[in-house]
Amino acid sequence: MASRRLRTFKRWMTSNGIECSDALALIDGGDEHGILVRANCDLSIGDVVSKIPKQSCLTIKTSSGREMIEEADLDGFLGLSVAIMYEKSLGSLSPWFGYLQVIPESESIPLLWTLDEIDSLLVGTELHKIIKDDKVLVREDWQECICPLLSLEHLNLNPVFFGLEQYLAAKSLIASRSFQIDDYHGYGMVPLSDLFNHKTGAEDVHFTSGLESDSESENSNIDMQDDSSVVDEDVSSDDNRSESPLVQDDNTALEMIMVKDVKAGTEVFNTYGLLGNAALLHRYGFTESDNPFDIVNVDLDLVLQWSCSLYSKRHSRARLSLWRKLGHSSCSSQNSEYFEISSDGIPQIELLILLYVMLLSDKAYEDLDHMLSTGVTSNESLSFLLKEQTDNMEDVLLSVSVRNGLLLLADMRESAYGSNSIEDDVMAMRTCCSVKERKVYHSMMLRICERKILQKLRSYANRNDRSRKRGRN
Repeated sequence: MASRRLRTFKRWMTSNGIECSDALALIDGGDEHGILVRANCDLSIGDVVSKIPKQSCLTIKTSSGREMIEEADLDGFLGLSVAIMYEKSLGSLSPWFGYLQVIPESESIPLLWTLDEIDSLLVGTELHKIIKDDKVLVREDWQECICPLLSLEHLNLNPVFFGLEQYLAAKSLIASRSFQIDDYHGYGMVPLSDLFNHKTGAEDVHFTSGLESDSESENSNIDMQDDSSVVDEDVSSDDNRSESPLVQDDNTALEMIMVKDVKAGTEVFNTYGLLGNAALLHRYGFTESDNPFDIVNVDLDLVLQWSCSLYSKRHSRARLSLWRKLGHSSCSSQNSEYFEISSDGIPQIELLILLYVMLLSDKAYEDLDHMLSTGVTSNESLSFLLKEQTDNMEDVLLSVSVRNGLLLLADMRESAYGSNSIEDDVMAMRTCCSVKERKVYHSMMLRICERKILQKLRSYANRNDRSRKRGRN
């Protein structure tokens, strides 16, 4: 028998024109596991299992607070956050009450963790600095854009529903549940579609607009293992909203379409994209073991620190400048430059070239710099730099000195995790409950997966090939 909140939600879907196929079963796993979707019968590729009118989605355009949001010139995720908080403030009077009571108050993404939890659980990982920076920016947004609304008497907003904690909660729901709907609505909350759990690279069902190509619709689903707000009483008023703004104007619908055959009794999965564990934990609050899309970043600052341990700062800056003149660059995000190490432990070729340039003799550096200053192309200069023709640039770049540099960079990067070894982390995670100790478990999974990549980077640097046999350095 369906739980009370599911019965309320199903009535709400019916009254707002949402079609959910009888082939789908919504299963309430309670506070620990949330709601999941299973197949009641065999499903086939191409089956449309749900249709959701755009006007039933919670967006800035459909929200009861639209006028207030647009007058305040709020848009994007900030405006959608205010829309969610406003609908929550209306309680059972909100047109989305039947939907809001079936989803958690918030998702346990790191943005909602305390600073002590972030510092203790995420230290050394790709997320540590990002989350701390995010918290500062989110507080600034709240102070500058939302607090002023509370001072406007004609809005009569209840501060209880618009505090920093409530803003963070709304942000977590958007990060883990929102979908790109169309150019008019932008991102929004899509009831029913956000109940499908995630499996990396193995989606069974795909979210799409009935009038747009699949490439124009972006999945951004959820992980439903957090505490959910459960209504203690049935809400009969959900059945009397035929004149709600939800069912007016826009008759186009979003669809969930099967992209894989699924057997009866099997859970039906969506995918949030091909994301590594850092991105999964950042946006959705969970990780996956053996995630093939995991990466570890080596900051450019760390490379410069390594170089300065061997040479002067002047030497390091000059070689970095030459590397850039050759047309190379690192990845960048939030004023940080870095190089990615893949899940197989393979570094970006740009990192190998930079290490090679850093280790050039003064004579080779001067000759190369002169070539570039006289108009020789970067490709021709690179050929001169490598001094050999080869189909595999790595064979030339991986000199003994470059390999040693990679090994030192791996050690420097791993030192950020603290004194515990990876074996200590693995043993600790085996005694950790992924449900009851969710934050600890998933942060530990992230750290272990990152450290395994660094181990593979060491193996990559130590592998035997012809450059070692030639004794190049």
